[in-house]
Amino acid sequence: MTLAHPTRTHIPNCPLCAADGGELVWMGDRARLILVEHDRFPGFCRIVWNDHVAELSDLDDADQAWLMRLVARVERVVREVMTPDKVNLAAFGNMVPHLHWHIIPRYLWDTHFPEAIWAAPQRAADATRIAELASRLPALRTALSVPDDGE
Repeated sequence: MTLAHPTRTHIPNCPLCAADGGELVWMGDRARLILVEHDRFPGFCRIVWNDHVAELSDLDDADQAWLMRLVARVERVVREVMTPDKVNLAAFGNMVPHLHWHIIPRYLWDTHFPEAIWAAPQRAADATRIAELASRLPALRTALSVPDDGE
């Protein structure tokens, strides 16, 4: 799905300006929520700011606060539905300098734990456990489909 909104700031060749960046779960005026990495990390979410800005500090105070409330809400829902051992939050943007947050459910048994998911794998994938987590994705999609503040 290509994003097209005349009032939004988009940068040519930015993958998060050009496309949703995964399975679109919800889109508001300011941000969108994506499910990514189904095969390796079911429940991995990404919140993408719709306008092209690189850093959290590029937003005004109200937008910063709203975005952090959304990150916390998504983390809370991921914890409730996916029951991870830990949740990793990350906002790097080194490769794609477009403001986005990763919300990643982690498990003691996952392929990379305790390292970051971008590091070298620590063990083979457990297909049975990954399939069980994937079976929770419909419930996660439903729980994440509308943010608390109704935007």
